[in-house]
Amino acid sequence: MGNSERIFSNGNINRILLRFAIPSVISLLVIELYNMIDTVFVGRYIGGNAIAAITVAFPIQKFITSIGLLIAVGSSTYISRNLGENKPSEIRKSIINAFALTIILMILIPVFIYLIKEPLLYRLGASDVTYSLANDYTSMILIGGMFQCLGLVICYTMTSLGNTRITLYSNSLGALVNTILNYVLVAHFHIGIEGAAISTVISQIIVFAYAFYKFYCALKQFNINYSITFACSSLNKDVISSIVAIGFSTFIVEISDAVVTIILNNLLYSSGGDTAIIIVGVVTKISMFMFTVIIGISSAMQPIVAYNYGAERFDKVKEIVITSIKTVTIISVVFAMIIGTFSNEIIGFFLKDKEILPEAVKSLRICISLLSLTGVYYIGIYYNQAIGEAKKGFLLSIFRQLVVFIPIAIILVEILGTIGAWIAYPISDLISVLVSIILLNKAGKEEAENNLNLVHDESIA
Repeated sequence: MGNSERIFSNGNINRILLRFAIPSVISLLVIELYNMIDTVFVGRYIGGNAIAAITVAFPIQKFITSIGLLIAVGSSTYISRNLGENKPSEIRKSIINAFALTIILMILIPVFIYLIKEPLLYRLGASDVTYSLANDYTSMILIGGMFQCLGLVICYTMTSLGNTRITLYSNSLGALVNTILNYVLVAHFHIGIEGAAISTVISQIIVFAYAFYKFYCALKQFNINYSITFACSSLNKDVISSIVAIGFSTFIVEISDAVVTIILNNLLYSSGGDTAIIIVGVVTKISMFMFTVIIGISSAMQPIVAYNYGAERFDKVKEIVITSIKTVTIISVVFAMIIGTFSNEIIGFFLKDKEILPEAVKSLRICISLLSLTGVYYIGIYYNQAIGEAKKGFLLSIFRQLVVFIPIAIILVEILGTIGAWIAYPISDLISVLVSIILLNKAGKEEAENNLNLVHDESIA
């Protein structure tokens, strides 16, 4: 495990964090880019109703991604912690169970969604105008769920083992393929919204194929037979429970976006119609750039903290957390300034309708005004996951969007109209950050006590 020691613990903390953060950000960015690239092309070559349709389908796409990230983050953190504790047999079990669980869920869930697709889409905010487009898009993206989630599990597993290049290369390849195919099918051949969905699915298949080919060597290294990896009978209840417990906070963070989109779609449709749904789609896609950076850096911290926590290096854990907070705050502030300054140009790239543009710009600027501060909040979530405090991580993960934002948005929309939904974002961001700072300070004091006890025990020994 000497190589793991070098990767996770030795050297400059900023370098170690960036080594994990860059591929993590790119990986999450590509996940969002599948939907974002589709939004750009359908918005420019089909029209606003197609953006509304993709916005309606977004929660389904997000739900599938969230399942993949639950397993990927849960298994990778479990692996990192066991690397720190030098338990190769547990690492092997985690990889096998992560693959088996992904395959089972990605067969059952897309089939179930397909069977209830029509009433589900209307519940998600589809109108008689947008239903047909949303139906065509959703039917196709369900096919890619299996490949996307398996690709996520592979990339996160490789990252936890210290190999970050595969994530960088495979996801960059996916973004490139998706963009090219969208141009060919949507812009050139005018296939329509189905062309955007086909582009997404093909790029997800290619990413999985490339990642699995590279991952095969790691399977050999940990004595994992190809047939065993895909044998669902190898599921281990204890390992699955650990994976789900660790990754559940990530699932909640990701699925919260889908829940909020559903709430906003239904909340704003009554007052703004399909135009409001279009604005929701554009604003949430653009703000996702910042959100991706924040989540990417926060999640990159997780395996590093998990390894050092498993190795009982509590001073190192504290240093990593402080460095991560500084890094994520500085970078997200820069992103917020760029997006706020060039809001007209950025939204104009997505949307050609000049009548909607001013309202969309105002909504975006309000939405992201305090988003750059939320790095502290997400650091708190991933820190608790990394040290095995699954319950704390879960409670914190539901706080910002589900506990705070939704009630505030409902109240402010009732009082102020559609603009109230966007004002609810900075208010919920500020409340979440303040709570996170209190909890992290408390956790820091507990870690200091742990470190003191460890030193005392070593001196006695």
